[in-house]
Amino acid sequence: MPDHSGQEAPLSVSPLDLNRRCVVLGGLGVAGMAAFAPRLAWAQGRSETLLVVQELGPNSLDMQGVGSNQTVNGLSWNCYDRLLTYASKTLPDGTLSYDREKLAPELAESWEVAPDGMSCTFKLRKDAKFHDGTPVTAKDVKWSFDRAVKVGGFPTFQMSAGSLEKPEQFVVVDDHTFRIDYVRKDKMLLFNVAVVVPFIINSELAKKNATAEDPWALSWLKNNEAGGGAYKIESWKPGSETVLTRFDDWKSGPLPKVKRVIARDVPSAGTRRAMLERGDADVSSGFAPRDFEQIIKEGKVKVSGVPIPNALWYVALNTAKPPFDNVKLRQAIAWAMPYEQIQSSAFFGRAVPMYGGAADVSKPVWPQPFPYVTDLDKAKALMKEAGFASGLETTLSLDTGTATVGEPTAILIQESLAKIGIKAGIDKIPGANWRTTLNKKELPLALNRFSGWLDYPEYYFYWNFHSNNSIFNISSYQNKEMDALIDKARFTADAAEYDRSVKDFIALCMRDVPVVPLNQPIHDVAMQKAITGYEFWFHREPDYRQFAKG
Repeated sequence: MPDHSGQEAPLSVSPLDLNRRCVVLGGLGVAGMAAFAPRLAWAQGRSETLLVVQELGPNSLDMQGVGSNQTVNGLSWNCYDRLLTYASKTLPDGTLSYDREKLAPELAESWEVAPDGMSCTFKLRKDAKFHDGTPVTAKDVKWSFDRAVKVGGFPTFQMSAGSLEKPEQFVVVDDHTFRIDYVRKDKMLLFNVAVVVPFIINSELAKKNATAEDPWALSWLKNNEAGGGAYKIESWKPGSETVLTRFDDWKSGPLPKVKRVIARDVPSAGTRRAMLERGDADVSSGFAPRDFEQIIKEGKVKVSGVPIPNALWYVALNTAKPPFDNVKLRQAIAWAMPYEQIQSSAFFGRAVPMYGGAADVSKPVWPQPFPYVTDLDKAKALMKEAGFASGLETTLSLDTGTATVGEPTAILIQESLAKIGIKAGIDKIPGANWRTTLNKKELPLALNRFSGWLDYPEYYFYWNFHSNNSIFNISSYQNKEMDALIDKARFTADAAEYDRSVKDFIALCMRDVPVVPLNQPIHDVAMQKAITGYEFWFHREPDYRQFAKG
């Protein structure tokens, strides 16, 4: 039976049956053998090929480009190196995961922080090459870091989260020695070097395709890859298929066992699930929680489910504009949310509840449950105190790309808010326009999900609730007290002061309610039982370097 790659599926035959077929083939002549050979080649090649079916493929090959989508992060991770990566650990359920507390070498085989703690020197692998055979040097690293801090938008803000702010910080010592000079001591700096953004580009190749108007070759790199990672792009058909092949000269880690990855865009979750359960695909994700619940029960394929660190589904309230600049109104919304219904009917339990927590913050951890539960009487009383006893009209916006859980969640919220006099129309915004619309910061209420790559409470709050008003602060929340607490937590070297600052800014968030947390999402991935090596990463994209097929 042909699979969805257009190739024949692997043959499943016994040795005796195969011997019989060989006898028959002996009488078929050259033509018969020629017809049979591709089937044998595919059967062998299938064991070294990973077939991934995904809802949405990459819209670019450059994750630093404007508007690049989630899937592009995975391309960057597999096709480019970074100086450092994270070490691995095993979670209690046996799932392999990155270790948020330990760094490991990648392009840099070693690194050393200066005695004064104000610089770090990296020794690069001398045998590292880009995909075109060009040796990797410290000049490529500097150009890549310069690009990340100068290109603007999300990449530049991400770099600043680790105090990586200007090209002058990045120094070429010699061809294989690179130094970062610190503008301040920041415990997140080296961990930020290991996230997706500061990937190392073949600078000479990129510069050949840059222009005066486009010095960072954004236009060219959107459609071309210039990396030296474990995989290189064989072909890319936007909206259809991406094919990666192993780069056999990769030196920054153990050579992957999977030689080829075919990632096919299949928008229909039902089709993806059928392909997976038939054995026509190896890996998929993005199913509805109800589907994952069924897949787990049926047991045809295996599922890895990991709560996403530093992540929340939440409703953001626009604190900069009436009526949600009123804190009592925001608190009323928090008491009116149908938390348990959302958890059971929209997420089918495939999320960690973030409601019904203690009134006092006792631990400096994030995320943690807010003290709110569904209490319509409290909500109505606060509506009256806020001056909205007769109710109000507003809109609740959601990304249609998350409609599987987003739409039932929005409907449940709409129904519950109506009980306290809030008439909320549901505004469905196409996924392609969602981030652009959020960045305008004009939506009154928005159902959204955010996850912070670095698993620190102050990192999450820096992005979402600091007055620097990053692109992810969609509540437009600004509070000098909050800023001071976040900044203190980021830079203090005193553990007790750090704990106090974190607990205080979480408590302030619970009181001011710029967002109403609903739950902590679980990242579910389904795969064939013979697949090993899946590793959960903060960016939630598959790391093909780790996979193996039994």
